[in-house]
Amino acid sequence: MSVADVVVVIASAAAMAGLGWFFFAPRRARAAELAGGVQRITVTVRGGYSPDVIRARQGVPLEVVFDRQESGDCTSRVVFPDLAVSASLPAFERTTVRLAPARAGSFGFACGMNMVHGTLIVDPDGVPVAVGGDGAQAGTSLPAGVPTVSTGPSASAEPAAAAGTSGGEAQPADAEAAEAAERRAEITDLTRRVVVGAVLTAPVLFAVMASEVFEATWVPGVLLNHWVQFALITPVMFYAGWPIHRTGWLALAHSSADMNSLITVGTTAAYGYSLLVTIAPGLLPAEVRGVYFEAVGTILTLILLGRLIETRAKAGTGQAIRELLGLQARTARVLRDGTETELPIDEVVVGDEVVIRPGEKVPVDAVVVSGSSAVDESMVTGEPLPVTKHAGDSVIGATINTTGSLRVRAEKVGADTMLAQIIKLVQQAQASKAPIQRLADTVSGYFVPAVMAIAIATFAVWFTIGPAPAFTLALVSAVSVLIIACPCALGLATPLSVMVGTGKGAQAGILIRSAGALETAHKLGTIVLDKTGTITAGRPVLTDIRPAGAALVAGAHDRGLTLPAAAGFDSITGKGVQATVVGHTVLVGTARLLAGAGIDPGVLEGAAAELSADGKTPVLAAIDGESAGVLAIADPVKDDSAAAIAALHHLGAEVVMLTGDNATTAAAIARRVGVRRALAEVLPEHKAAEIRRLQTEGRKVAMVGDGINDAPALAAADVGMAIGTGTDVAIEAADITLISGSLVGVVTAISLSRATMRNIRQNLFFALAYNGIGIPVAAGVLYPAFGIRLSPIIAAAAMAASSLSVVGNANRLRRYRPAPLPPAEVAEVEPQVQAGSAHRHDVAERDCGQHGHASAAHGRNGHTDAGPAPGATVTDPVCGMRVNPETAVAQRDTGGSAVYFCSAGCATAFDAEPERYAATTWTSDC
Repeated sequence: MSVADVVVVIASAAAMAGLGWFFFAPRRARAAELAGGVQRITVTVRGGYSPDVIRARQGVPLEVVFDRQESGDCTSRVVFPDLAVSASLPAFERTTVRLAPARAGSFGFACGMNMVHGTLIVDPDGVPVAVGGDGAQAGTSLPAGVPTVSTGPSASAEPAAAAGTSGGEAQPADAEAAEAAERRAEITDLTRRVVVGAVLTAPVLFAVMASEVFEATWVPGVLLNHWVQFALITPVMFYAGWPIHRTGWLALAHSSADMNSLITVGTTAAYGYSLLVTIAPGLLPAEVRGVYFEAVGTILTLILLGRLIETRAKAGTGQAIRELLGLQARTARVLRDGTETELPIDEVVVGDEVVIRPGEKVPVDAVVVSGSSAVDESMVTGEPLPVTKHAGDSVIGATINTTGSLRVRAEKVGADTMLAQIIKLVQQAQASKAPIQRLADTVSGYFVPAVMAIAIATFAVWFTIGPAPAFTLALVSAVSVLIIACPCALGLATPLSVMVGTGKGAQAGILIRSAGALETAHKLGTIVLDKTGTITAGRPVLTDIRPAGAALVAGAHDRGLTLPAAAGFDSITGKGVQATVVGHTVLVGTARLLAGAGIDPGVLEGAAAELSADGKTPVLAAIDGESAGVLAIADPVKDDSAAAIAALHHLGAEVVMLTGDNATTAAAIARRVGVRRALAEVLPEHKAAEIRRLQTEGRKVAMVGDGINDAPALAAADVGMAIGTGTDVAIEAADITLISGSLVGVVTAISLSRATMRNIRQNLFFALAYNGIGIPVAAGVLYPAFGIRLSPIIAAAAMAASSLSVVGNANRLRRYRPAPLPPAEVAEVEPQVQAGSAHRHDVAERDCGQHGHASAAHGRNGHTDAGPAPGATVTDPVCGMRVNPETAVAQRDTGGSAVYFCSAGCATAFDAEPERYAATTWTSDC
């Protein structure tokens, strides 16, 4: 090795060591200042975040003032993915994001393109915040609540003033309009720079390619003159390429780097070397006096062209939010003091009466006072058919009144309307981070330093062992490595798809709260459906009355008695109610309610069994300690439940129905809608335990419910899905909200999740495969064997194509449309009905704890072969109740085994259809 070789090797090793220190050395954190009970800190946004590590105290409100001193799409939004917080940062303005640090930990934040990063460190409560502390601490996720955002002029007010007075709270429509205006300005600017770059670079590129590649002799010599090329390309370098160089050098100044930094270093090296050859050629040997002005101009022009196309394409990924914002009415006809006045939507207040004419949008969430009309709610719920509204019905803002006139009273306005909540949830979901993105973020954190190190190593290797001219080969290869690497594609692979996927969900009436829920939904193996309000309409109607004393009822009817008032009313969760009526104690509910009061429900169980077999819910009644009668309540099944359940089966999911009804009723409903597995007699407080038990079977579990008592189960499930027509508590506990209330939304949510995850994997493949193949080729690994050397110009074109492939593939997801469900043909299946785990535990405690393990003594459906052990219980195959064979009311022999019944009514029902009840599967644990 020559002295020059040794010097280059030593310098390269030192440079790589310097890179490691430059990028990964501990960084100092700047602490927020505490004043008036609020922590405040200003972060300057200019090619990066300064400071990029901020420290705050747990439990104290925090105001982060982002002072953005630049324009451009990259830093136009700040995202705290672990907190599901996203805020628009208008150019050259100060934007205050208010957070509530609830837990200690370290939480990253980044620009909307996931290229510029910072860290928020939340110290535990009681730990003093030291100004200029070092390092960062690992932590857990932070549920920071909903931030508020205000804006004001950049660098014109103190942070405290900016937080409190410099501008009002940002509205989604205003933020979106500001981002759109900034994007249009950037597109205009990029277009101008691309045109300048193309016009000045084209003659130089044409002359060099014709002369060197095609060896043409007719090329004008003036175009090959180094000074002429210098004159043409210098404006491209410093004007057209200015956005790239500015961002690239600023990123390096923040001890970080991105795609712009790589391009800046590469083109600066090529331009500087060409300038040296042009100004002082005598300083270099004759064989290495080539210039690369055409490469510099072409690289910058191609990168700018790719960025222009990418900026246009990325605008499409946020189309869903813009369409949702566009749904809102601009004005409303308000009745005040008897006069109809057209007011801006922002001036409508709760309690205002609003007149809505045919064809107009409903301005706010309201209740119909008078009038009747069909309202098109498809833009919010996804349901295609208009819904007829009458007095007392609720209407949703942004829906369209089609036929008649309505007079409504405003109930929710501004940020409280359903449309505003939908937009907020979509923005939170788009701000969150999918688990799969963490891999890409981890790789991205080391990507740029690794590429720079590879470029240095490439230069050193080819300089020391490469063929002549070694310096030229080393320089070209190193520049190609810097140019072809594309961290941007890797950073955008997940966020763009999540943005499109959550937006498409909102358009279909499916609100996805986080990117994590969107990702987990594609893995779901078990879908648990709460029966009431989910499979059924949730509006039970009385269908049958079977009194025990007909003469008593007839006598009351003959005397024209009216319903007396009830006193001492008490509700026993999951069992029924009791009250005192005209001095009589009345109980209405389940057999367990009567049995708990010491009343034998046996005389009612025959009628109850017959009603249960028809899919109705029997309600037993007792008066003054005596059984009085049975009432039947039926909750009609939703029209599309069977089709949705069939579609879920087609997707490969197991569907489980969860109900508090007895096993016979559960089996009848499950049979009607095609559910193959049902959990019966599950008390509300035990629903979450059933979800956890199903999770132990090794599959991801979703819970779909609508009631307050479903909230713990929704929270316990891997993905909780709330019916939008249900309670606010259930919706708040859920990961996904189905606005329409239809189970079709479950099918759409899973299929959308699968489409989004497929799109993300494709993006990651494009990004990883491109970099994994392109960088080694650019470094020259194919040159020794095949003589293939990648030109920096080709590298630039390939790099631009990489980003465009990711953005274009993410935009393909915009074409996703939920497939309509075919008419369901319910399969003839006999459902497997299991008693709830709590119920089985109670049985086991009673039967096994007192009498020993009896599972060997009794069989399925109450059949016993060898005879039950003394004191053991079996299952009545008709009603599902536990029966002690020694005290059973009736018994039947079925082919050598015995079946026991709790009542004569159950035995009669069995005699009428023995095949049906013999086939029903009852699962009981002892």
